[in-house]
Amino acid sequence: MPQIKTWKTRPAYFVMLEVLTKKGDLTDDELFAQLKGEFDDLGFKDFNDLLLKLEVSGKIRTSSMARGKRRIELVQ
Repeated sequence: MPQIKTWKTRPAYFVMLEVLTKKGDLTDDELFAQLKGEFDDLGFKDFNDLLLKLEVSGKIRTSSMARGKRRIELVQ
């Protein structure tokens, strides 16, 4: 019998904000790993789109650390 997919009750951006509230500032790899645990079908492009939307809306701030690494922090 094929596995039936169900809708998630919480959107990915809400889970992202929850993780940042609980754990504090994270790198983009750490935050992506946290979200990937809950959303199996989330790709890195979708993750970057979420980051962009949240940054434009003023909820988070991203800053460059090293080559290819970003620090994500919640704006209070």
